Amino acid sequence: MTSLVLSASSAATTLLIIVISIFVVRRRNSQTSLTAKKVIPLDVTSSSLEPTTLSKSLASALPDIVIFPHDAAAFKQSMNSYWAQQECEVIPACVVRPRDVQQLCAAVTVIKREYDKRQKQPGEEMAQGLFAIRSGGHSPVPGAASIKGGAVIDLSLLCEVSPSEDGSSVVIGAGAKWADVSKVLDGKGIAVVGARNSAVGVGGSTLGGGLSFFTPRFGLVGSNVLSYELVLASGSIVKASASTNADLWRALKGGSNNFGIVTCFTVRSFPCTKIWSGFLYLLPSQAAKVLAAFHECVNRAASDDPGASYAAGPMACFTYIQKLSLQAIAVNLAYTKSPENGKKWPTYWSTSSFGSLWRLWSTCKIRTITSATDEMSVLNPPGRRQVFATTTIKNDPDTLAAAYAAYSDAIASLRRINVRGLVWTLVLQPLLPDWVSTGDTNPLGLYDCHNEPLVIVSFTVNWDERRDDEFVKMTTRRAVEQIDAVAAANKTGHRFRFLNYCAEWQRPLESYGDENWRFLQGISRKYDPEGLFQKGCVGGFKLDIAHREA
Repeated sequence: MTSLVLSASSAATTLLIIVISIFVVRRRNSQTSLTAKKVIPLDVTSSSLEPTTLSKSLASALPDIVIFPHDAAAFKQSMNSYWAQQECEVIPACVVRPRDVQQLCAAVTVIKREYDKRQKQPGEEMAQGLFAIRSGGHSPVPGAASIKGGAVIDLSLLCEVSPSEDGSSVVIGAGAKWADVSKVLDGKGIAVVGARNSAVGVGGSTLGGGLSFFTPRFGLVGSNVLSYELVLASGSIVKASASTNADLWRALKGGSNNFGIVTCFTVRSFPCTKIWSGFLYLLPSQAAKVLAAFHECVNRAASDDPGASYAAGPMACFTYIQKLSLQAIAVNLAYTKSPENGKKWPTYWSTSSFGSLWRLWSTCKIRTITSATDEMSVLNPPGRRQVFATTTIKNDPDTLAAAYAAYSDAIASLRRINVRGLVWTLVLQPLLPDWVSTGDTNPLGLYDCHNEPLVIVSFTVNWDERRDDEFVKMTTRRAVEQIDAVAAANKTGHRFRFLNYCAEWQRPLESYGDENWRFLQGISRKYDPEGLFQKGCVGGFKLDIAHREA
């Protein structure tokens, strides 16, 4: 009897420690994200930060919008606006902050002129690129929105959010973040198909395809863009819609920054007041049950269940926190039609396998879009080193188990090295062909899946110190390759790689399939014949095209 009492007491103590630990981590992250981000010291005295030919030309043409390293306060503020710490450490020669589209056109004209000169005398400097484009700056890929010694085009001032009078569409500036959008639309009782994380930039997420709480009902974020305004390499402004430059309109729905600089999006909107959403927090011992529930729910989403269109794809997150030496599970659920009884779960989720799982607690409730997306953002605040990597598998139980095994296997090596501040997370979320085909046509190449549900497997990893960068990246890549090997053996893999979650070594645009790959290359040649956005612009994922000389 004494041993049973001690065992029960030990279990209770362990449970309490886990509960308190998770609460502390979440609260710390939330407070960090809501306060001013820590300013990272920058060396602005280095000779490598001397004005370049390009930065001088930009400052001469546009003196009021070019920021140099010697403009210490403004420059540091700009550098510290990135989400991932690695991006903050890539120091450009200057930052260009256009206040309107005309200023952006002038900046692109200056950059194109310099590009043409270097094309005639190619060398190492040309290979490094001339400029980068920053929308929200949320990508962890090194150089995605930054460039050493070049010019950063900072779109943050192009951040309008203007709903139409009839509430059917919204014009959104490419420099806005999704928090800027939802805060305006919540008060008007409308919503758009936007990202689930309020800190993510509109530009990058939309041009990569984008997943949303509303995707099962309306399709991907990019598939709900009615029109784009963008500046081409020539410095001219063009529109792209279903009736104007329709080929470019389609290419931008997943083609990233390969064709020009998008300045604003006109997107569909629809009535929406609040949604039901939140996280379930569970013990790591329930991993097998969570995997089984996830598998069942993904299959259910692919069925004819009438409630499925309002059920966002569940996100199952398995996390190892190095500092606390513990694991935890968090599952995000959302339903975009508020239940009649606000104190109860929507029937769709209460009757699912997730509804019967024992949990430490749940944050699920009726809330605004802003509240729902803020909850997602505070779990991984800015100011830390970050890496993403992803793969795609079929909704197969054995392959899902293999993904979890790869996550678990990596923990042992991570423990041995003791990566300071490490948070190692595996995320599973569904991607149904019906979702991808809903809304406007896109070049993602998922129309041949015959309604077989897919699962996006991704790793989201963050840590403290630069010395651990290569080890963490290598460990993450090995975990993805381990999953891919099992999927290949089981014939349960899929070529598609979701661009928004890719690591720098991955090639998402090629994963769209040969026909779409060639289509995107053709659009690049048509609208950017000299290849400014292929060779002069760093960041994003490129199309590997041989362009003719200027």
